[in-house]
Amino acid sequence: MAEAPEIPSDCESRLQLAAPEVKAWFVREVLPLEAALTQFLHRNWRKGSDIADLRQEVYVRICQVAQKQPPEPVKPFLFTVARNVLIDRVRHTQVVPIEAVSDLDALGVAVDAPGPDRTVMARDELRRLEIALDKLPQRTRDVVVMARVEGLSGREIAMRLGISEPAVSQQLEKGMRRLADILYSAPPDLRSDT
Repeated sequence: MAEAPEIPSDCESRLQLAAPEVKAWFVREVLPLEAALTQFLHRNWRKGSDIADLRQEVYVRICQVAQKQPPEPVKPFLFTVARNVLIDRVRHTQVVPIEAVSDLDALGVAVDAPGPDRTVMARDELRRLEIALDKLPQRTRDVVVMARVEGLSGREIAMRLGISEPAVSQQLEKGMRRLADILYSAPPDLRSDT
């Protein structure tokens, strides 16, 4: 008879606090997927030495969820958690500590500041966009600015303006099409006050 899979230590301590049925669920449903999980992590992560840590992190997250309600079905949940762990790890590796860039002058790194010609071109583009935005109806302009400039979600915009999310989508689509028509048709006169 095959030996029962071993529960990782972090999960073991979490599962000790949980009901016996949660521990049994973990052993019965999650641990048999360990080989598939390990293979998934190997395929999607370059650094092989991190695989055990990544797998452990997946197990810990699953244990946290299982304490409230064991997820069903398990396999898709396991791989979703694994994907999210990989995404979090990538984000974490791309973070540069502020201390590393606090004194750029000491590093002797040239700052890539735009030249005067690029600054003038950028200002002209901003003026054109401002003129185009002013030609939109007020509600449409508000939706476009909130979505594309402020980066708000459709739900947040709907709550702020007191309209439905489908209405936000319609206004955004209408506004973006109208802006494209305005911006890519005849060039506006940048010297006008309107």
